[in-house]
Amino acid sequence: MDEPKITEDLIAAHGLKPDEYQRILEIIGREPTFTELGIFSAMWNEHCSYKSSKKWLRKLPTTGPQVICGPGENAGVVDIGDNQAIVFKMESHNHPSYIEPYQGAATGVGGILRDVFTMGARPIAAMNSLSFGEPSHPKTKRLVNGVVEGVGGYGNCFGVPTVGGEVRFHKSYNGNCLVNAFAAGLADADKIFYSAASGVGMPVVYLGAKTGRDGVGGATMASAEFDDTIEEKRPTVQVGDPFTEKRLMEACMELMQTGAVISIQDMGAAGLTCSAVEMGDKGGLGIKLELDRVPQRELNMTAYEMMLSESQERMLMVLRPELEAEARAVFDKWDLDFAIVGWTIPEDRFLIIHGNEVKADLPLSKLSSSAPEYDRPWVPTPAAAPMADVPGVDAIDGLRALIGSPNYASKAWVYTQYDTQVMGDSVQTPGLGAGIVRIHGTNKAVAFTSDVTPRYVKANPVEGGKQAVAEAYRNLTAVGAKPLATTDNLNFGNPEKPEIMGQFVGALEGIGQACIALDTPIVSGNVSLYNETDGKGILPTPTICAVGLIANVEEAILGKAAEGHVALLLGSTVGHLGQSALLAEVFNREDGDAPIVDLAAEAAHGDFIRANRASIIACTDLSDGGLALAAFEMAQAAGVGVSLEASDTPTLFGEDQGRYLIATTADQAEALMAAAAQAGVPLATVGTFGGDAISFGGSSAPLADLAATYTSAFAAALN
Repeated sequence: MDEPKITEDLIAAHGLKPDEYQRILEIIGREPTFTELGIFSAMWNEHCSYKSSKKWLRKLPTTGPQVICGPGENAGVVDIGDNQAIVFKMESHNHPSYIEPYQGAATGVGGILRDVFTMGARPIAAMNSLSFGEPSHPKTKRLVNGVVEGVGGYGNCFGVPTVGGEVRFHKSYNGNCLVNAFAAGLADADKIFYSAASGVGMPVVYLGAKTGRDGVGGATMASAEFDDTIEEKRPTVQVGDPFTEKRLMEACMELMQTGAVISIQDMGAAGLTCSAVEMGDKGGLGIKLELDRVPQRELNMTAYEMMLSESQERMLMVLRPELEAEARAVFDKWDLDFAIVGWTIPEDRFLIIHGNEVKADLPLSKLSSSAPEYDRPWVPTPAAAPMADVPGVDAIDGLRALIGSPNYASKAWVYTQYDTQVMGDSVQTPGLGAGIVRIHGTNKAVAFTSDVTPRYVKANPVEGGKQAVAEAYRNLTAVGAKPLATTDNLNFGNPEKPEIMGQFVGALEGIGQACIALDTPIVSGNVSLYNETDGKGILPTPTICAVGLIANVEEAILGKAAEGHVALLLGSTVGHLGQSALLAEVFNREDGDAPIVDLAAEAAHGDFIRANRASIIACTDLSDGGLALAAFEMAQAAGVGVSLEASDTPTLFGEDQGRYLIATTADQAEALMAAAAQAGVPLATVGTFGGDAISFGGSSAPLADLAATYTSAFAAALN
């Protein structure tokens, strides 16, 4: 088959700038073949190379005594004691989900699960963070339905509990929804599998499902803005099969017991190209592939298509040749493909043979670790202008506006479509704070949460970045967990715009400061840039997922408020209303600065909660909606009313950070007050739980009426 002629238009269609193409010419000393152009395009795009973000990612804290493996592998690994480790990561599938919501979201879940079990960990939990446009936008309902069905369809069939997440709506996502998928798995700390190839002449083995044409060019598409040609991009979205993935996981776990695996890598973005190059580059080796050996499910596939296909449920490994028979038997048993498709070679080459022709012959190291790296121009986000006065609102009217918004209403419509109990170790499922999963056969449990407030990040990237980490830290603390580490999903617009790059730089500065202060290093993550449509970018959305350990699940804070309980507020209240939920939902305003995050106070307050958990029956952190929304949610979950002494808008709806609402008995409240005085942390009584009404100062409404609004508003907004 004749290959297309390399033209300026073809180069541009592959997402390569003229200077990048010139660099390719200098590296190989000739014009690339069509297949080589595709390989460079895949490896040098933003999605695979992190060329706009590498400089800043290096500044993040990634180490600590709890960290077994930080960024650079398929997922991060942290120690939880007893020779056990949690392996976890978050990744985006934003562009595919906007084009084809069900499959985009489903394959996002499939990809992140492979990242986890590739390292020898059996998945035990999943979460997702979803950002959609305005509910009234003509595409939003279809996107929400498709994405939620896709997340549930894949995760439920695969058999992993979805234990947490978040859903938000904002006009900035009208043309570019965000679908961030998280997975965590359990592994023996001394049996982690890595991706660096080793040994010369070792077989490179293709595992799993057959290769088709789905997803060709997906990584390149994920590194571009959208425009009115979006519908033409539908073929770049992959198609997932969770039942095949389940078999692939079981086969891989069994394979790893044979001792046959030297290294292993899942085929994610850019498929065979990225997995082979990364394995070779990390091991300082070259790779030779013979594509006639690749299992295919379509006829007459070209080398270009096979190298760039993103067909799902596939892995690549380097095999100990003496154990080939044992390894092959495992995959035959699970009815999956097992094919030796290449070998490691000593030369720094990426050699692709198809039909006895050399389709690509490139210096392998130049494709990965020597990819372009940019120090893009950036400008700091200007300080927020002074905020106009916020009129006082009736407290119950303000609460009703929040819980009547799909942003702050119950998300049960979403999470009831997910299996939250499969595997039987879920201790706390979505809707009540951080998700908790027991480590099977032990008293230990692990808590998970996902957080970011994009309005804050846009107004003040540094404080917004700090706040995302701090809120995740508080959510784990509120259930009695000790935060261990974090993973991030950095969703931003076009980094070639200095103001967008400034948001990125500022947010990473804040994230880094918070991770150091709260001892929650970043051990894995993902960068998703060019989230724009027709030049309009999303709100900067650096999602933070955090993982915490509960040494004894009986010490988790899992109780509910009850009649006669005292409501205590830990932390200081100034009444910060800038960029608040109340401002957005009641006044349709997004002005003012983000709240300041006092990291020393965050750490002190977290330590206080964990040290005094025996005196705490129920606990939640304060974030969007401040004291009013936190008190309502705690009361609603318990089916009991609450009466707060405050009636003024700043006290009830201010979003000052570092705060927790605690429900406990009068005797325990006394003990907590004494402990707080000794620890030097601010703790005050703010009300009581009981009755059947929500009362803020002189304003009240029946709990049942407000609960009806809270539980129905999400579905109503999408009708």
